[in-house]
Amino acid sequence: MKVRSILSFLLIILLFVGCSNDEEQQADTISTEELKDLVHQYSIDEKDSGSASITSTDLIIAEKNGNETSYSLPDNEFFVSIAPFINETHPCTNHSLTGCQGELSNTSFDVYIEDTDGNIVVNETVESFDNGFIDLWLPRDKSYQAKIKYNGKVAESEFSTFDDDGTCITTMQLM
Repeated sequence: MKVRSILSFLLIILLFVGCSNDEEQQADTISTEELKDLVHQYSIDEKDSGSASITSTDLIIAEKNGNETSYSLPDNEFFVSIAPFINETHPCTNHSLTGCQGELSNTSFDVYIEDTDGNIVVNETVESFDNGFIDLWLPRDKSYQAKIKYNGKVAESEFSTFDDDGTCITTMQLM
């Protein structure tokens, strides 16, 4: 009788553990639209729940209580954040949505980006956020040529969107 009670108790525990693991996995899965909105909220400093960074494959959110959540980025889109500068920059590989600070906050830039096949991907005026960065979602697994213009100055750079590429571009000096 004791063995049957113990086995029943263990079975109930296993069922609860199995259910909680499924719920945790589901909590880390959100739609592409929700993910992009979450990235944007952190970029414009609307979130005050800790820190967030973004790699070529994941959005990583570290809550103030120490909990960390990771969300997979879309398979066909790559996030890149660019901070054009005149005098001041910082070295960066993976963008900290809550920590990186560019020189030119709330500034309008003419941004032109084309892929290696000559297809124009971006050709518009974009305003940087308070953090001085311009956030873009681009097709994955491509190489690009970027040209950014501001106040008669120009910065040009090549970058790519492969899995081992960085998400933070802080090397585009306007001259």
